[in-house]
Amino acid sequence: MVVAVAILVTAGIAAAGPPPQDSSGVVHEAGEVGRHAAARAECGPGSRPESGLQGDVPAADRDSGRSAEGYECNMTRLGGFAGDGAGIVSASHDHCAYMGSLFPGSLVGPETGVQVVDASDPAHPTPTVTLTEPAMLAGTWESLKVHSGRKLLVGTGVPALFGAGLLSVYDISDCAHPRLLNPGAGTDPRMPLPVTAHEGGFSPDGLTYWSSGTEGVLSAVDLTDPAQPTVIWQGWMGMSAHGFGISPDGNRLYLSNNFGGLTVLDTSAVQDRDVGAQVRQVASMSWTDGWATQHSVPVTYDGHPYLFTVDEGGSGGIKLIDVADETNPAIVNSIKLEINLPENIDSQVASGMGGSAFAYESHYCSADRPVDPTALACGWVSSGVRVFDISDPFDVKEIAYYNPPAQTSRNLELPNSPHAMASVIGVPILSAPAVLQAVIGGQFDLDEAGSPRSGMVVAGDLSSDWCFSPPEWRGNDLWVSCSDNGFMTLRLSEDVYTPPADQRSTIGS
Repeated sequence: MVVAVAILVTAGIAAAGPPPQDSSGVVHEAGEVGRHAAARAECGPGSRPESGLQGDVPAADRDSGRSAEGYECNMTRLGGFAGDGAGIVSASHDHCAYMGSLFPGSLVGPETGVQVVDASDPAHPTPTVTLTEPAMLAGTWESLKVHSGRKLLVGTGVPALFGAGLLSVYDISDCAHPRLLNPGAGTDPRMPLPVTAHEGGFSPDGLTYWSSGTEGVLSAVDLTDPAQPTVIWQGWMGMSAHGFGISPDGNRLYLSNNFGGLTVLDTSAVQDRDVGAQVRQVASMSWTDGWATQHSVPVTYDGHPYLFTVDEGGSGGIKLIDVADETNPAIVNSIKLEINLPENIDSQVASGMGGSAFAYESHYCSADRPVDPTALACGWVSSGVRVFDISDPFDVKEIAYYNPPAQTSRNLELPNSPHAMASVIGVPILSAPAVLQAVIGGQFDLDEAGSPRSGMVVAGDLSSDWCFSPPEWRGNDLWVSCSDNGFMTLRLSEDVYTPPADQRSTIGS
């Protein structure tokens, strides 16, 4: 596997072209640090609220076992399927969910690869099949995405932060039983597709799948014929890249920068399939209070375009960026929790140290609708799933949260959880090859079913969970996965949220 990955990485980089044409877009730098947290949620009857700072899982709660009960405010759990844990980003379509995979844990146990879950009954989700193509076994990281209109599921292989060459496309017309469409290029390791991978996502029309690698290469994969994915544009965007958001017309891509910032790209020529299409840089911006910028959620209020842009690293939280003048994007507000504020950094470190590589960072968000949205739901790593009222984007209030029960001492039962795998040997998640070495070298022993044998000593800390994945809106329900608790169906109290009429779901009703 290591040799194959090296070959694919080389193939991907060799295919990379120059930086985007006309890269003279204006560069802006923002030095202001957001110093205010969103107003706390007022928890209604039946809640089990946090005991300390907003978003914190205090050391006392971790030590006493209180965190194993979880925390909830105006949101309850209907059901779930933990499986072997969930990889970093999962996806859903119709009545099904697709649990992202993590290499090398994806190779362990009876169910390897991407687990498909039927949640027709949200209170009792059940597994159906497992996707075991090479890209699914290699770990899908943040690339596993769905286009519901075209009924397509796509994921790339990302063994350890970076991947190349592997991409699988599935028909999910029967969502519980995805059907592979491209058995050749991208699926057969002997026929790598010339892309690098870490993150991916569809254009709004579903005809293009954009794949970005952490080394800065961005690729446009044409899925007009999903059985024949073809790279139609590729370029090196700079020293590093991460996730992105795409405008509703597909003509602008807002590419995140791992150093803290984003680049506005004109992708209209690719969207229109112009001969010799090139991508032009419109503007670039950076900031100082967050890094590893994750992705952007494009929205409009009264026709005015904004982005909710999420920082994965540091205490950047979420920024509201005005992109009406795309050559001069401007940060106009931010969303943070109390645990993210500069004055609370000591508390953040004190309670989060045992969590290894991540603590209380924002990660992936989704709005209840792109036009005049009223709510934003986010996976906020150890702070759980957070929901904000964004009907007025300049006066954001938290309305609900659900931080799932800590799965303390279950490390070895969850080989597909990045949190468990990072904790089991006490190293950051970026050291996935060391986990594989631990498995192969017998540093921990699994039985024939892939479960830990009795009497084993568990290293590491699972006194909170890691919630990375974007919660997906289903009326008053949210479908989401967290690393240790796996796939969950959650319900928001009607006292704090009423879904827009066009967002109401009939699933489970």
